[in-house]
Amino acid sequence: MLGLIMAIIDASIVNVALNDMAGNLGASTDEIAWVATGYILANVVIMPLNGWLTAMFGRKTFYAASIAIFTLASIMCGISHSLVEIVIWRIVQGIGGGALQPTAQAILFESYPPEKRGQAMAIFGIGAMVGPAIGPTLGGYIVDTYSWPLIFLINIPIGILAFWMTLRYIRDPSYIKKPTRGADWIGLGAMTAGIGSLQYVLERGQRVDWFDSPTIVLLSIVSVVGIAFFIIRELRDPHAFVDLRVFKSRSFSAGSIIGVVSGFGLFGLNLLLPLFFQNVLGMGAWDTGLMLLPGAIATAISMPIAGRLTTIISPRLSIAAGLAMFAIGTWYMGGLNQNAGYWNIFWMRSLQGFALGFLFVPLTTVSLAGIPNSLMANATGIYTLIRQLGGSLGIAILELLVLRREDFAQQMLSANVTLSNPAIAEFLRSAHDRGTAIAQLAQQVGINSTVLAYDYAFRVCAILFALSIPTVLLLREPPRGAAKIHAAAE
Repeated sequence: MLGLIMAIIDASIVNVALNDMAGNLGASTDEIAWVATGYILANVVIMPLNGWLTAMFGRKTFYAASIAIFTLASIMCGISHSLVEIVIWRIVQGIGGGALQPTAQAILFESYPPEKRGQAMAIFGIGAMVGPAIGPTLGGYIVDTYSWPLIFLINIPIGILAFWMTLRYIRDPSYIKKPTRGADWIGLGAMTAGIGSLQYVLERGQRVDWFDSPTIVLLSIVSVVGIAFFIIRELRDPHAFVDLRVFKSRSFSAGSIIGVVSGFGLFGLNLLLPLFFQNVLGMGAWDTGLMLLPGAIATAISMPIAGRLTTIISPRLSIAAGLAMFAIGTWYMGGLNQNAGYWNIFWMRSLQGFALGFLFVPLTTVSLAGIPNSLMANATGIYTLIRQLGGSLGIAILELLVLRREDFAQQMLSANVTLSNPAIAEFLRSAHDRGTAIAQLAQQVGINSTVLAYDYAFRVCAILFALSIPTVLLLREPPRGAAKIHAAAE
């Protein structure tokens, strides 16, 4: 859990420090964004290799090495003096961090007996879901109080403790067998090119106006061809290094679909909400973190409850309730305006956070329930990758929606700001300075356009969650006692 929490928090803590890092390193906004992009690109390439790397090196060695790489790269990021240095070390950090989440999930899932795996996923979920909310709060405090290098250097004691505990307590399961052959370099190259290109397109597309950029067009083609070639090659290979047979499990496939939606909402809202708080409500990094905190606390409360309920009620009912609650909280968030205060947001964020516990815990448990332990590391890597790509897709789509909707709203509102509008005419007549009054009107139109754009994106997200509720019917609920039989057979 220490390795997981370290990686999860570090992925989000950087976002609030980018402006300070840009000023300190003499980089533009677009250049400093590579600090975040480089980390994610490395993450998504390593995640699907989790099963093969675990089998090749052994779970203990692989997990310990990932923690060591992540911690060493954190030190180098903290002492970097140029943009090139920190981007290179963030990529190295992403290589280590990409393995920590799926490996931790596999360790926890296998360490608990089948009837208690809901509780195991509740423990895992506290780190996986609360981390992104705590990250901005912690990052805002560190940046405002100290300096940005500390957001990397605080990983040192955590990484050392996690490394020692891994060597001391983690064991290599007997059912994990070393591959009989080396790496499939052709398949690895196709996978790296395809997934890396897709992530780049999703991360950078908005910045370069999507398909108006030749680079985006080229990488879109590379992603389609690379991923298609990789899937065909792996399905034909009886000893595939990324075993796609896990998708034969209907629950795993259905859970992956819901995982894309949950990633879409979780990552997308984690991007939109801080921007809304800062651009519309005028908050700083620390205040933004405090506004996000109720959601994290609510998730921490609901995770253990959801873990207990997995043995009492149908997981499908819990997942549907989680999707519905998240949709309701996000829909009402679409009614916020520039005058919103803490308590206007508190209850919506709390409902969203509470919903995540009921969604994440049973979804992960049911999705992985039919996967043999020998394929667990492989399955968790793929499952984490899918949720990550869903998040990147959500960020890309919601950013585009906000931009387009803001332009549309500004045109519609501006069309009504004319002298033929009695309210506008009266406002200008009563103004002491006509120039100042016109500037105030323009500013008000701009703020209202921004608010309408964010509200529109929130409600689109809510509708997507509501529409995904019927997919829970695709999940298979294992019969009572089947889990114990399956465990005994293994």
